[in-house]
Amino acid sequence: MAGRTPKTELILSDCARKQLELAVVSPGSSPKVVCRAKIVLMCAENCSSGEVARRLGVVPRTVYRWRERFITHGINGLVDTRRPGRPRGKKKSFSPLNVDERRKLQLLADRPKTDQRTALRASIILACDEGLSDLQVAEKIGVSSRTVGKWRWRFTRLRINGLADAPRPGQPRRITDEKVEKVITRTLETQPKDATHWSTRSMAKATGLTQNAVWRIWSAFGLQPHRQGTCKLSTDPFFIEKVRDVVGLYMNPPDQALVLCVDEKSQIQALDRTQPLFPMAPGFPEQRTHDYYRHGTTSLFAALNVATGKVIGKCFRKHRQQEFLRFLKKIEMEVPKGMEIHIVLDNYATHKTQKVKRWLLKRPHFHLHFIPTSSSWLNQVERWFAKITMERIRRGTFNAVPQLENAIMEYIDSHNENPKPFCWTATADIILEKT
Repeated sequence: MAGRTPKTELILSDCARKQLELAVVSPGSSPKVVCRAKIVLMCAENCSSGEVARRLGVVPRTVYRWRERFITHGINGLVDTRRPGRPRGKKKSFSPLNVDERRKLQLLADRPKTDQRTALRASIILACDEGLSDLQVAEKIGVSSRTVGKWRWRFTRLRINGLADAPRPGQPRRITDEKVEKVITRTLETQPKDATHWSTRSMAKATGLTQNAVWRIWSAFGLQPHRQGTCKLSTDPFFIEKVRDVVGLYMNPPDQALVLCVDEKSQIQALDRTQPLFPMAPGFPEQRTHDYYRHGTTSLFAALNVATGKVIGKCFRKHRQQEFLRFLKKIEMEVPKGMEIHIVLDNYATHKTQKVKRWLLKRPHFHLHFIPTSSSWLNQVERWFAKITMERIRRGTFNAVPQLENAIMEYIDSHNENPKPFCWTATADIILEKT
């Protein structure tokens, strides 16, 4: 049975004892050497390892280790030997920045369009140029000292070019720029023989690339052939004049005048679902059937006050010049007397009939401003129509037209209790530049 190696007797010579005592009392001795010298001196007095460990506040294994090191190597055994591992390299000096480098780095660190990685690296180099250590720079910027040391070394070796990402390992690129250009050109300028637009599979088959490669190319250039939007350009010959006229009313309305945006929301259906709604529950939205009963339609005539946001509204079953005249009379009754009234409206035929014109000739304080054709976005009341549709009409259920009309008028009354006007910010020049 194997046992522990017997303890070798420790006998100190006069010279060794003097050296150990000198190491204990010498001010230049490190605390580690002082502790080790005390361990050897106490062991020479035939103290046990446990007793020495208890008196010096160490573990018995430490006592045994330095006792044996002294027996083998003498006084030199108490000094730390070179540890294994990679040797620490010599710290590279950081050469100061010149004026041009500092200006470029400051621009990279402050410019909003600089990517975050480059801005961070530029900030690190600027902080290093202040004479701060790696730990101080790391604490100031909020990164690790290893990151600071990496970019300090890269900048010292390569200067500003060293702040860019180095080539990464991996398989070299196989799709050339010519193939990418071929995919982009084909997507934008051609169509497949059997479809109206390209898909990733049909383009991959036509170009010899993989479906995933086509998807990555389309994503990089923001191409989405499967999507389609709608648009319509106005063909009004007086488009510019009308835009400046209407936008001028929004941005700089006349003094002592009222600006109203007037339009009709026709064919509002009184819909009732075939089954009751399922109310909203935690984790589940409100649910309704896709089919419905239609109980008739109504038309909402509305006039939006641009300055205050209040709405004058009335529902009619039909949408003719008679109803439009009745609505104009309602506006005349509800606005203050003696004010000039400027009405913004579209080019619907009922707004330009002879009967309407004769009524307006008798009331010169009414001024009509027609928006260009196919430009309903210029009429602010259209935005209010979208608001009432979203908040009251679309998800409502109505058993009859009167019920629908009552709901609309209740919404208008509630809106007028705390009205908020729409803030028009686009000038005529900005609109014309985009068109």
